[in-house]
Amino acid sequence: MNFHTRKWVKPEDLNPNGTLFGGSLLKWIDEEAAIYAIIQLGSQRVVTKLISEINFVSSARQSDIIELGITATEFGRTSLTMRAEVRNKITRKSILTIDKMVFVNVDIEGNPAPHGKTEITYIRDQFKEEGGSA
Repeated sequence: MNFHTRKWVKPEDLNPNGTLFGGSLLKWIDEEAAIYAIIQLGSQRVVTKLISEINFVSSARQSDIIELGITATEFGRTSLTMRAEVRNKITRKSILTIDKMVFVNVDIEGNPAPHGKTEITYIRDQFKEEGGSA
């Protein structure tokens, strides 16, 4: 799993217990997963269909740097299934795991639409295709 996005836990991200508010973390994950789906499917019209059980493994506190990892696990005809992990950047301790997130490619009317993708696309490969060589 690749961890590309990092977040710095700030006071406004905390719950009354002084740890990272789960809602803030879930917002970040949903946004990261949507960006990942957009890049993988080559379409900006993607919607969150399903997020499976969310397992909060440990807490993050103010000033922690966390990193979000997303990876594709399955390409459907109109969907992309991913898994996610959030961990502490310094200690590598897992904070949260989600085994299954499903995003669906939709048309202009919001109906599921085939995307034609079958495997993970890497940015470095996209540049090779567009420019000839990297």
